[in-house]
Amino acid sequence: METKVNHDVVVIGELNVDIILNRILQFPEIGKEILAESMNLTLGSSSAIFASNLSMLGSSVAFIGKIGNDSFASVVLDSLNSKGVETSHIVQSNTVNTGATIVLNYDQDRANITYPGAMEDLKISDIDFDFLSSARHVHFSSVFLQPGIRNSLHTLFSKAKSLGLTTSLDPQWDPSEKWEINLYELLPSLDLFMPNKTEFYKITGAKSIEEGIEKIRKIAPNITLVIKDGSNGAFGWKAGQLIHQPAFLNSEIVDCIGAGDSFNSGFIFSFLKGSTLQECLYFGNFTGALNTTSDGGTGAFKSKSLIQKVAKEKFNILIDI
Repeated sequence: METKVNHDVVVIGELNVDIILNRILQFPEIGKEILAESMNLTLGSSSAIFASNLSMLGSSVAFIGKIGNDSFASVVLDSLNSKGVETSHIVQSNTVNTGATIVLNYDQDRANITYPGAMEDLKISDIDFDFLSSARHVHFSSVFLQPGIRNSLHTLFSKAKSLGLTTSLDPQWDPSEKWEINLYELLPSLDLFMPNKTEFYKITGAKSIEEGIEKIRKIAPNITLVIKDGSNGAFGWKAGQLIHQPAFLNSEIVDCIGAGDSFNSGFIFSFLKGSTLQECLYFGNFTGALNTTSDGGTGAFKSKSLIQKVAKEKFNILIDI
């Protein structure tokens, strides 16, 4: 008897809120106080932004993660539920608080300060593999913010593959800048490895994309490698072929928070439709650019009709979602 597919994607990862400060006239200095002209409290975390935007594109999405039992937890759950993400397998703890990131936003760049809280406490024992088995795909994000599960990721992905799921990983930035990740364990169980260009260089120790690809190829020759490069677009490598897809450029950027996660949502959405690597890169670049037309990581993904409207008006393209 075939297993019933209840969700297209189960996202496993970190959860926190973002406290975003905008229009800041200068950078903070010790012993001095400066002002921000606007503030926004919103759903944060790369994993949650990805899950929310993927759901709004039309995929069925569920989340596994850990939060506290506090007011920030309510923001996380309410925000995910409002985007159609199933939250029944998010663990609430009475011993740790929900994480939070203070974002100092400066034009197209930003400085972040994160209190990890419950995201450090997520463990592989928190994952219901019976629930996971009813999905088509599992995505994990932010390896270095989740020490409780980091050393068990190879077990997670191996189990997911044995259950018939496809798999993807976005490692994200390492705040300690040690970049300690066992590629030999992880990569063979991954279908998609999705760092940005800087992370790719740091993780592989390479000085060029080609050099890094050669290192990856020796470990996992069948993997699809996706490298995000901001306004320069994105690169994809599969079966010995490297391709580049130019970016969609937005001349009126609101902010870039979550643009890489939004790229991931578009790429995975296309991937699950059976699209080619080039088509996945194209749609990922669109959703990454779409992200920059509104504030926060999810503001541009309010409805399918709005997404299609912005696609036509801002980027002069028609999209089918």
